[in-house]
Amino acid sequence: MYINKEDLNELEFPQLLAEISPFAYSPKTREKILQLRPMEIDEAELSLKKTSEYLSSFESSNAIPFAEYEDIETELKVMLIENYRLENNAFIKIKTLTEQIGKLQKFFASMPDTFPTLVGDVSVLEFKKEIIDKVDKVFNRFGEIKSDASPILKELRAEIQLAKKAIQENFNRALFNYGQSEFLDDIRETIIEDQRVLAVKSGFKKRVAGRVLGISKTGSITYMQPDSVVKPYFKLKESEEEEKKEIDKILRKLTAELAEFQPQLWKYQVYIFDLDLTRAKAKFAEQVNGILPKINRHRTLKLKDAFHPLLWLRNKIENKTIFPQTLSLTDQNRIICISGPNAGGKSITLKTVGLLQLMIQSGILVPVHPRSEMFFFEKMMTDIGDNQSIENHLSTYSSRLKKMSGIIREADANTLLLIDEFGTGSDPELGGALAESFMEYFYDKKSFAIITTHYTNIKLVIEELPNAENAAMLFDEETLEPMYKLEVGQAGSSFTFEVAEKNRIPRFIIHAAKKKVEHDIVNLDKTIVKLQQEKFEVEKLKTDLAERKESVEDKRDNLQKLNEQLQQKLFNFQKLYEEEHRKLQFGNKIETFIDSYVKGRSRKDVVKDFVKILEQEKFRKIGADKDETKRLQVVKRKITQQLKKDDVIEKIAETNEKMEEKRKTDRAVWMKEGQRVRIPGSTSVGTIEKISKNKVIVNYGTFKTTINADELERI
Repeated sequence: MYINKEDLNELEFPQLLAEISPFAYSPKTREKILQLRPMEIDEAELSLKKTSEYLSSFESSNAIPFAEYEDIETELKVMLIENYRLENNAFIKIKTLTEQIGKLQKFFASMPDTFPTLVGDVSVLEFKKEIIDKVDKVFNRFGEIKSDASPILKELRAEIQLAKKAIQENFNRALFNYGQSEFLDDIRETIIEDQRVLAVKSGFKKRVAGRVLGISKTGSITYMQPDSVVKPYFKLKESEEEEKKEIDKILRKLTAELAEFQPQLWKYQVYIFDLDLTRAKAKFAEQVNGILPKINRHRTLKLKDAFHPLLWLRNKIENKTIFPQTLSLTDQNRIICISGPNAGGKSITLKTVGLLQLMIQSGILVPVHPRSEMFFFEKMMTDIGDNQSIENHLSTYSSRLKKMSGIIREADANTLLLIDEFGTGSDPELGGALAESFMEYFYDKKSFAIITTHYTNIKLVIEELPNAENAAMLFDEETLEPMYKLEVGQAGSSFTFEVAEKNRIPRFIIHAAKKKVEHDIVNLDKTIVKLQQEKFEVEKLKTDLAERKESVEDKRDNLQKLNEQLQQKLFNFQKLYEEEHRKLQFGNKIETFIDSYVKGRSRKDVVKDFVKILEQEKFRKIGADKDETKRLQVVKRKITQQLKKDDVIEKIAETNEKMEEKRKTDRAVWMKEGQRVRIPGSTSVGTIEKISKNKVIVNYGTFKTTINADELERI
């Protein structure tokens, strides 16, 4: 997508990225997030799917085993240098990264249906357990080098331990022996250069065999290392130096061995960075209720309950209400013109659509209803806000014309235009005429656009264009408060005089202003206000009825299900009772046979009667199977009847379609200029003044209105 930096700033895209960035583990990933820009549809769709799958792990018990990590980019760049040695912590970082890859591969492979895209990413990596084994051979779980990393190191560490032991024992012996005399000071011993030394009174230093390592500030104490400690001490130092050399040798060898896996480790690092980016976007989506809408390859955008994410976050902190917006753009409805009073939410609607479009094309989930649909634009251009430049000595109008000049040059059928206060800044009539020409140019270019305006001529032109539509930000006429709700299909009033009156402008001034305005414009504005209010009331009533209907239907369905469950339970209890009763009777008969046999009845007679009972049970079983077969036949018959009923419904629908076609044919005959018409159910009669495709301008005498031809009947 082509979009310049100025437009990105107008839509607050950098601020959005700044909100996502802190969720990343790595500073490099955070920087990459701040540089995100719209991408090609295939790349963006892949990123969106991965983010959506990661988001689903937060909402279930399937927590992805991905935690904080340290990147190894620096180590990967230098490890190929001949005879190079990595630092100790670098090996632990490499091992930890490799272990994470192994855990992620195992986790995603266990749930391929839940994470189909994420499993595809990690499955292509070649997991090298040898990396972990080689590091574990040298380092223990605390990151320390093992003594058995090599035979020489093991031997050297054994010598070091012996030397330390000898130093300890010999020093303790010397301390005890000299402690019996008056040679030692009261402190007896101290530490110099990490060595235990005797605190010998300077007057007796020649009577103590050993090396002098220091003297106290006053000179009264001489610090000495006993002779018995000197030899094992030098042996210790020699072994420690050899240990350092052997460790250096081991780590250089390990570096060279791991360098063989450098290509795989690069892939691990790139994958982890990408997963970190995906996780950060998923965490942000969780915060703003972001989801993956349907991505269309055809040009259809349907935003339902769309929120501005930054406004959502701000209002959430301040505990304020945020209002969602619903609108759609298609080839048959490319331009939406939003009108209404200032501070009613027009600009926010533009910014919401623009920011959500940037997000989806940058692979970021958007806060909309799951039934929303979006498609990708090749260009997006905006003109929102005051662009007056003091440095360039440009007025607001001049700066906007300069920007409009650039938009005109670039706009085409794959462009989304977002223009606020379309045509303002100059003489209302001349500016309105120029704005009308701009709008018609964009319409002819087949560009997609959402514009806001106060100009009546723009609203009227929109009504005449078949692929454009008016919309209004609803306004409560009684309280004169904005409702922040977008209503598509009806032009809005600016409520100029009403808002002025609310702000205590004297009524005589308002009345004088009304007299100066053309009569038709005032009447049109009044009509728009009235229609807007009536439409709001109708929508409110419609929503209330729909909610009640849905509630009643839900209760009815629940009662029906409950009744069916109770009937089934009753039937099951009845069957259980009959079965248990039959078994009890059968058991009583068996008990009778046993009693008669015990009392001396012959075995032959007992067996004969038992066989009779078996025959009776056999016939009962066969009869029960027949009853079940009959029941299934009844069910089959009911299903067949329902299917026939559905056929009848389809035929009725076909008949209705034919009747509607006939009405359209009849309407084409009588629908002409001068025809007297009215809206069904209305008493007001008007005259058709102009017909444009399916739109009709009806003159009611005091005002005119534009309405769909389908909504009229002739007189």
